[in-house]
Amino acid sequence: MTNPFDDNDGTFHVVVNDEEQHAIWPTFAEVPAGWRIVREAGGRAESLAWIEEHWTDIRPAGLRAQYA
Repeated sequence: MTNPFDDNDGTFHVVVNDEEQHAIWPTFAEVPAGWRIVREAGGRAESLAWIEEHWTDIRPAGLRAQYA
């Protein structure tokens, strides 16, 4: 079995948790509790590119607030 997160032909949502951490999530799987969809289905490469463009500070939100 292959890892569905590595499937270059798969479709993915971009999801974010309460700490504003981003991830891709396969569209065939239910989004886990604590995560919400911020970008609807797209290819793996375009989903990762969207994350790279929009998640510019990878520190968790709590840590950013602590040092603000």
